[in-house]
Amino acid sequence: GGVGSNGFGTLFTKGALFGPYVDHLHQYYRLVTAGFLHDGLLHIAFNMLFLFFMGPMLEPAIGRLNFCVVYFVSLLAGSFGALLFSPQLPTVGASGACFGVLGALIVVAHYRGISIWQSGLGLTLLINIVFSLSVSGISVGGHLGGVAGGAICGWLIVQLGERRRMQAAAIAGCLVVAAVS
Repeated sequence: GGVGSNGFGTLFTKGALFGPYVDHLHQYYRLVTAGFLHDGLLHIAFNMLFLFFMGPMLEPAIGRLNFCVVYFVSLLAGSFGALLFSPQLPTVGASGACFGVLGALIVVAHYRGISIWQSGLGLTLLINIVFSLSVSGISVGGHLGGVAGGAICGWLIVQLGERRRMQAAAIAGCLVVAAVS
C-alpha cells in the first residue's frame, strides 16, 4: 500500500520506502522496514487477514524455514517493485510479502497437481490484481514485485527443495533473488 495523510510524517521518518532516501542517502534498511509499517489499522488488518488465510496453506507444504525465506524475499521483491514503478512515492505495508506468499502457494499447488482455478487461488490472485489496479493509493509495483518474488521462490523450492540435500541450494537461490532485487 501507499502512504496516506494520516501519519505520513511519522511513517516517512521512521522507515517508509522512498526512492530518493534509498538511492541518494543509502538508507537501504527502508527496503525492509517499510514492510513492517502500515498506514492505519485497516491497512494492517487487510494484510494480516490475507496472511491469516494464505500462510497456513503454504507453510505446512514447504516448511517453516522455506516459508520465512519466501516471506522475506517477497518483501524485498515487493520493495524493488515499488521502487521500480513509483520511486517518488513513499510506500509502506506487508502487501508485497503477502502477495509473495500467494505467488509461492500458486506455484507449489500447481506443482502438486492442484488446480489453481478449482482451489480458488487463481481467482484470489485475479481479484487482488484488479483491486490493486482500481483502488488509488495501492502500490501496484509492490504487489507485482512481491508475487513475482514469491513465485520464483516457490519454483526454486519445489524444483530443488524436494530433495533434502538440495534444500540449502533452494534457500540460497531465493536469497540470490532477494539480493538481485
